[in-house]
Amino acid sequence: MAMLAGVLRSGALCRASPAVLRPTTFARPVLFRGFSDVVFMKTHEWIKTEAGVGTLGITDFAQGQLGEVVYCDLPEVGAKFKGKDTICTLESVKAVGEVYAPADCEVVEVNEKLSDEPARVNSAPQAGGWLLKFKYTGEMSGMLDSAAYAKHVEAEAKEHE
Repeated sequence: MAMLAGVLRSGALCRASPAVLRPTTFARPVLFRGFSDVVFMKTHEWIKTEAGVGTLGITDFAQGQLGEVVYCDLPEVGAKFKGKDTICTLESVKAVGEVYAPADCEVVEVNEKLSDEPARVNSAPQAGGWLLKFKYTGEMSGMLDSAAYAKHVEAEAKEHE
């Protein structure tokens, strides 16, 4: 949150109207949206659980590091994974990023819209850019709440300065 507060104080965002914030010269200054029912992995995935089903995506920080996503290699519905296995890959103009399973799980739905619009991962990583939904049998260990994830991102950013 300290990084976000610094962005707001620096004037990187300016108020254009009562309900609209527009970035000036900086692209995607917000690291992530913090929801209380969302947890994060140190590898920059987010998970939202509801009625025994988890929704998985990458964080805004991750999509910013990856660059423009041009292809999403999503698994088939019914595919099973062990925790920390690569569950899907995202190809960008810069690199190929791996997305990891948060626990032993089975894929119950994939975001079909990403086959035609993979850039949704960039434009709305925690909304329309979700990757897949899964049922998990193992425990999701090592998850971070939004405050712990913000500290993790801040520490990583300092390491790469």
